[in-house]
Amino acid sequence: MKSNTLTHLLLLAVAPLLTDCSSASKSAATPASPAASVAVAGKGKAAAKAARSAADDLDDYETAAVADPLERVNRGTFWFNHQLYTFIFRPISKGYELLMPKPVRKGIDNAFENVKFPVRFVNCALQGKFKRAGQETGKFVVNTVGGIGGIFRPAERIPALANVPAEDTAQTFAKWGIGHGAYIVLPLLGPSSMRDTVGMVGDYALNPINWPYLYWYGDRSKHDWTTVPPAANTLRSLPDQLDTYDTATKDAVDPYLSARSTYIQNRAEAAKK
Repeated sequence: MKSNTLTHLLLLAVAPLLTDCSSASKSAATPASPAASVAVAGKGKAAAKAARSAADDLDDYETAAVADPLERVNRGTFWFNHQLYTFIFRPISKGYELLMPKPVRKGIDNAFENVKFPVRFVNCALQGKFKRAGQETGKFVVNTVGGIGGIFRPAERIPALANVPAEDTAQTFAKWGIGHGAYIVLPLLGPSSMRDTVGMVGDYALNPINWPYLYWYGDRSKHDWTTVPPAANTLRSLPDQLDTYDTATKDAVDPYLSARSTYIQNRAEAAKK
């Protein structure tokens, strides 16, 4: 009984992990870290080049500036998350990749992303992007019918439906002129902001994967099976999201600043599309 309760609590905490809150961060490049190595750079041209590099790196962080009044707490959470990613989620992710061949993982990812159609459609409509909402509908129909429930993505071979930028609730808030507010690092979930955290809740509610869990949460007799889809969604997301995290923090002098800058830049780029 205690084990069952612990499993439910863990799944409840982890279910949204890496599913809706950071999908827009996958494609952007990592900003360079501040060049603390300038002090050991050579003289003359080498020193000048290093100094310019340091200035450029600092400019990257300036560009991505966002209010961070909770930095001390955020850094503590960032450290805590890093331990979880390193010692718990990374081994789970590696096991998943070992058991599931890449084509199978790709099909699973496609199916889960296809099901998230309501998130994209509703937010396109809320932003007044009705043509894009129509494209999302077309993609969903083509991929569901022709792609065997979304396992394959035949819509990507149709020019009018290919490469449609995904929309989410936080992007809708940005379109409405709502700023980020304070930057915050969430336990398990990682970089976010006050605006994007509220947006994540909207995405979670709009994602059909979570509907059985939300609807049957109070019914203990049906609670067990309702945790399966959210848990599977979390598991299939781990490899890509850990790769994103590694890209943002690898070789950074200050991984916290690098992750923060990458996140804010990625969200800014996503809101422009």
